[in-house]
Amino acid sequence: MPLNAPLYERSASAPPVPRGIPLVIALTGFTDAGNAVSRLVQYFRDEANPVPMVQFTNDVLLDYRARRPIITFDRDHLSEFRMPRLELSLAHDALGTPFLLLAGYEPDFAWDAFADAVIALADEYGASTVTWVHAIPMPVPHTRPIGTTVSGTRTELTKAHSVWQPQTQVPSTAGHLLEYRFAATGARVSGFVLLVPHYLGDTDYPAAALAALDSLTVATGLMFAGEDLRDENKEYLSKVEDQVEGSDELSRMVHTLEERYDAYMAGATQATPMIHTGDLPSADELAAELERFLATRPPDDDKRG
Repeated sequence: MPLNAPLYERSASAPPVPRGIPLVIALTGFTDAGNAVSRLVQYFRDEANPVPMVQFTNDVLLDYRARRPIITFDRDHLSEFRMPRLELSLAHDALGTPFLLLAGYEPDFAWDAFADAVIALADEYGASTVTWVHAIPMPVPHTRPIGTTVSGTRTELTKAHSVWQPQTQVPSTAGHLLEYRFAATGARVSGFVLLVPHYLGDTDYPAAALAALDSLTVATGLMFAGEDLRDENKEYLSKVEDQVEGSDELSRMVHTLEERYDAYMAGATQATPMIHTGDLPSADELAAELERFLATRPPDDDKRG
């Protein structure tokens, strides 16, 4: 690790940033069941038009031997060397609403310095809220909504959407540290843990990415179109159903998980899962959804703005 390398560099062409916009954090790494966060990062890079303002330094934060860069071998020569990226960008949702996006790999090193930098940048740009998501495997069925565990300082979100509230110790991620440190500053921060069916945790599960987008919408009011993900999820679930129907063992497992899930939801919590069918609003529905959100927004949200 270079002793004098800067933690990050600012982009010379960074656009002006309006104050009072949300900060969304998506870091790939330790916990990413169903590739939820990986797909979320890719979605943002493809659909949210992110313009980097800050690029974090790989040589300071990344263990190349643990997560090696991608090299392209083209028959008889090397044609591309693709480095991992961790950037703070100005992005826009499907309606053109701006938000701050911290997306990329979870740092391997310098967590304290990284957290200090992110908090300072959020303060500099006047972020109104901080929201992050990650996903863990759980013994739940794919035939039921994806639930969430919600933490942070926004108790209204925890009460409404945290379907599982354990008291336990778990290995931390950089996202946990960021939430912990943001909470200590009094920031309006929330973390969403997606509870992904354990038997699909090692697959590329589109509903997990959809649930991540839905969680961010609930927390920030941002709107995201996910037509491609919805179509992909329908095909994916069709293949899963074919496998389940063709196996008595899988059918019994899913049926048992359904019974346990339904019993738990009926008796253990008043919170509601984030997503019911793996769907998000279509592009034509986004404007109507925005009007609904604005009509139901608490009056003091304007003051936080």
